[in-house]
Amino acid sequence: MTAVRLAAVDVGASSGRVMLARVGPGTLELTEAHRFRNDPVRVAGTLHWDVLALYRGVLEGLRAAGPVAGLGIDTWAVDYGLLDATGALLGNPVHYRDGRTEGVGDRVAKQLGPARLYATTGLQHLPFNTLYQLVAAAGTPQLEAAHRLLLIPDLIAYWLTGVIGAEVTNASTTQLYDLRRRTWATDLMADAGIRGEMFPPLREPGTRIGPVLPTLDLPGTPEVVAVGSHDTASAVVGVPAVGEHFAYISCGTWSLVGVELDAPVLTEASRRANFTNESGVDGTFRYLRNVMGLWPLQESLRTWGTTDLPALLRQAAEQPAFRSVVDPDDPTFLPPGDLPARIAETCRRTGEPVPEHPAATVRCILDSLALAHRRAVQQAQQLSGRHVDAVHVVGGGARNDLLCQLTADTCGLPVLAGPVEATALGNALVQARTLGVIGGGLAELRSVLRGTQQIVRYEPRPDATAWRAAARRLGWAD
Repeated sequence: MTAVRLAAVDVGASSGRVMLARVGPGTLELTEAHRFRNDPVRVAGTLHWDVLALYRGVLEGLRAAGPVAGLGIDTWAVDYGLLDATGALLGNPVHYRDGRTEGVGDRVAKQLGPARLYATTGLQHLPFNTLYQLVAAAGTPQLEAAHRLLLIPDLIAYWLTGVIGAEVTNASTTQLYDLRRRTWATDLMADAGIRGEMFPPLREPGTRIGPVLPTLDLPGTPEVVAVGSHDTASAVVGVPAVGEHFAYISCGTWSLVGVELDAPVLTEASRRANFTNESGVDGTFRYLRNVMGLWPLQESLRTWGTTDLPALLRQAAEQPAFRSVVDPDDPTFLPPGDLPARIAETCRRTGEPVPEHPAATVRCILDSLALAHRRAVQQAQQLSGRHVDAVHVVGGGARNDLLCQLTADTCGLPVLAGPVEATALGNALVQARTLGVIGGGLAELRSVLRGTQQIVRYEPRPDATAWRAAARRLGWAD
């Protein structure tokens, strides 16, 4: 079969894009058709996503891409839009970084029991999980009027096709999905005061959702395919690994660090380590830990008003290693704002040397992130029993030579960096298989990646003693 043209819609926390993929047996090419900003908006003290602007960006991108045989949509997790009985949107979705969930997670855990929450959903405790957002919204007019709840990729798919559903890789991030029964956790919802009837039927990645509505006047009549609609699920498909003994780091605003398993890990040790089990493509499970990722670096660049990241990285590489380290997952770093000032204050509070200039701050961020990668890779192996021979870094972080080398050094394992566009590639590969363009399981899809995409290898440098000492300063013993 000859190659076909497909559109991968990939919307992240800071920008969205429509990528045009050409896929066939032994062929996988990707070009950017359109990119658009994703700027949150604060209204009356609440931080919202401008979801209508995002939808407009998607439509503009699909028109720029031209005729395609299919399209798939992936976005970030946990956030949702509410529809009334006519299918109309009840206001802009609230951003997961909004402060409305502060303290809610602890209250819900006391009510429902942390062991029960983990045994049912397998999710790590994160303050912005959909469960906590809905409890925080209890009694609001919008939630009271809601007929349906759609996660962001499902909302965009609904506007494109008129078909309502919930794709499971993203549903599994809500803390409202029963991981073992593979259904919505309706008993948990009821006990939390959440109406289960709001939640739509579930669909697996690889499901054909339907053709785009003719009223949208898009080129051709592409079929919308349910891909791994949580962007990390698509990114893990896009990991060019051989076999099963690998760890992945999908590194962007967040670093999702983990291993791919055939069954979830629901032990008490796993819960206490705050590891998460999320559904993946082809019945797999993404066993991982959410690490803050490049968010502190992104916000620092915004605070400094600079876009010359390459120059800062060169200067950071010349700074003393692990002079200052912080825990990237400190809640202090979660909200937007002046991250360099917060990093300095955290260093003062913990007795670390305060970074004196931007290059030192960048080195602090990257040393600290590499240490967090090391910790998560080690824990993933220990808790899952899955030995790891290499670490694959995909996403925007694969461009960061310093971070990739530091991650290899801290983990004591080779790092294979790339592809940068793993999410869009994984999105396109699942579409292509659904449409009959290529066949096989994940191993065959990843073989296409290895044959077509550039991968850079970083070997670890022998400084394990120094890294262990730096980890101990954060209280992270081996």
